[in-house]
Amino acid sequence: MAKPDSGLMSLTDIPAAVGLLTRLPVPVNAERATTRSAKAAWAYPLVGLVLALLVGVPASVLAGIVPSGILAGLMLVALVVLTGALHEDGLADTADGLWGGWDAVRRLEIMKDSQIGSYGVIALVLSLLLRWLGLVAVIEAGLVLPALIAVAMLTRAGMVVVMSTLPHARDGGLSKRVGRPSVSTTGIAAVIALVAAALAIGLPALILALAVSLAVWAVAAIAKVKIGGQTGDILGATQQVSEIATLLTLATLL
Repeated sequence: MAKPDSGLMSLTDIPAAVGLLTRLPVPVNAERATTRSAKAAWAYPLVGLVLALLVGVPASVLAGIVPSGILAGLMLVALVVLTGALHEDGLADTADGLWGGWDAVRRLEIMKDSQIGSYGVIALVLSLLLRWLGLVAVIEAGLVLPALIAVAMLTRAGMVVVMSTLPHARDGGLSKRVGRPSVSTTGIAAVIALVAAALAIGLPALILALAVSLAVWAVAAIAKVKIGGQTGDILGATQQVSEIATLLTLATLL
């Protein structure tokens, strides 16, 4: 049996978080990752940093060569491939469940179903469209990499906040297996994301943090009313809604 790991932070949390939130082939100590589970959530913003670098660096090189609309589309494709559409799937399931069922039990059943319905399709189309528009604005402003770093890290810190503040809506599922991060773990994730965002884009990071906070509050409030808590799908929806909010906020500021 694995021994409890009481350390607040561990370097092994980083590959564990990357392995959970992406499709990148990283070596993960399964036993240690299991014992730490929610404690590794402090590293979620670092997963955003990895994704931002993998997508943002080549995109910065191609900016000015490839038309901004095409480049924004390619960036979205890359993000979807690298994450395995994990967050997009959560958004679609959340939209189908929260608006397709009449009570919490039925909503959770719909969210667990692998089939996608009308609400899910509409949510995905709107998400991709709005994120594409935001990326086009960022590319044309010449801030591809800094913007991606800020957005990717802040939105994944938002996921940790929802994990910490809302109870689990069902007994099983990915979110239940991971557990609920402590206040300290959540605070570390938020500080890492905010400091990195400030270093990347300066004072506008505070405005983006506010946008994420509003998006997180909105998703959490709806989830609390509709199903009584959070699931892995709710966390994915949180990231997507936060990303839309931050990219559109950046587009407005630029």
